[in-house]
Amino acid sequence: MLFRLAARNIMRQRARNAMTLAAIVFGVVGLILSGGFVQHIYFYLGEAAIHSQSGHLQVAKTGFRAKGARRPDQYLIAEPDALKRRLSAQSEVADVMARIGFSGLLNNGKTDLSIVGEGIEPDREAKLGTYMTMLAGRQLSDHDRFGVLLGQGVAHALNLAPGDRATLVASTAEGAANTLDLEVVGVFQSFSKDYDARAIKIPLGAAQELLGTRGANTLVISLARTRDTQPVAAALRAPLTGQGLEVSTWEELNDFYDKTVKLYDRQFGALQLIVLAMVLLSVANTVNMSIFERVGEFGTMRAVGDRSPAIFRLVIAESLVLGLAGAVLGVLVGVLLALGISAIGIPMPPPPNANVGFVAEIRLVPWQVAGAFAVGLVATVLASILPAVRVARMPVVEALRHNV
Repeated sequence: MLFRLAARNIMRQRARNAMTLAAIVFGVVGLILSGGFVQHIYFYLGEAAIHSQSGHLQVAKTGFRAKGARRPDQYLIAEPDALKRRLSAQSEVADVMARIGFSGLLNNGKTDLSIVGEGIEPDREAKLGTYMTMLAGRQLSDHDRFGVLLGQGVAHALNLAPGDRATLVASTAEGAANTLDLEVVGVFQSFSKDYDARAIKIPLGAAQELLGTRGANTLVISLARTRDTQPVAAALRAPLTGQGLEVSTWEELNDFYDKTVKLYDRQFGALQLIVLAMVLLSVANTVNMSIFERVGEFGTMRAVGDRSPAIFRLVIAESLVLGLAGAVLGVLVGVLLALGISAIGIPMPPPPNANVGFVAEIRLVPWQVAGAFAVGLVATVLASILPAVRVARMPVVEALRHNV
């Protein structure tokens, strides 16, 4: 009966309550769209890092992440193939590939450039690197025994293009200099501008021949689903830690992701607070006006026997019904707008430390949609509490004067 009466009272004040409803809908839609936009940026940054550089997980000798960049030859996995078979047994694992790192000089016949290189398994890496853009040429394949992929910055600095020849000079584990004559097969652009300025990729076999080893520095794990990263990492760490191996997740390998998330969290957190404040102020204003226009009505109810708690409950029930209607309508409008905007796309400039812009969408995350719904509902109820307390405590005679 209470909520039925509250619904009837809301229909009596259609113009005023329509303003309140519009404020609630605006706030809920704003939170869904802004939150979904931020979530898509996080999703894109993560997937770009995974599918252009790091993979979901990497297994390496303990200490490789901290010290391996200077002496990768001291952190070699001696039998990578056996370990790959063990890792591939995990049901969540889509693929496992070996990499070996090295540094050296790349020469175009005129100029030397210091580079950081990786020996990779080309066909497997091509499946993983879906966010890597080929600016010229093609991807490496397993048939390119002495082919090389150049980062955009390397190709520009040495004025190299697909079909050109280059000489790679590097040191073996024993300290001897070794060289490879390579053919440029492609120029790539990854997510990171700094990475592209120094990176090259050659087949794993060629890198092992250059360095005089059959080992690998890291085993890169590609998962079927990104959300399985933490469970799989936890399952692998227990058996591998005792064997002198460490497991790193893509979040740990890409520290720029954490920094970018923190930056965007602050920016869009402030935006969401502004939207929330606007909703609270708008709803509070309209609810106050609506309640105090009905003071005489509440005074009459008190005069015929209704007590203060009943008046308070009625006002809160009306706000609850109005908030529920506004939150539901806001979610429906927000979801429809999110789908429409996502279908069109939002062109975005490159994020910090990135080379490539992207087309953003509005990502619908269930917990965030539920949070926007809760904010719309709770904000409406909270905005009505103080006016409800005041009108419930107002003396009957004073309230009745409003009928005159």
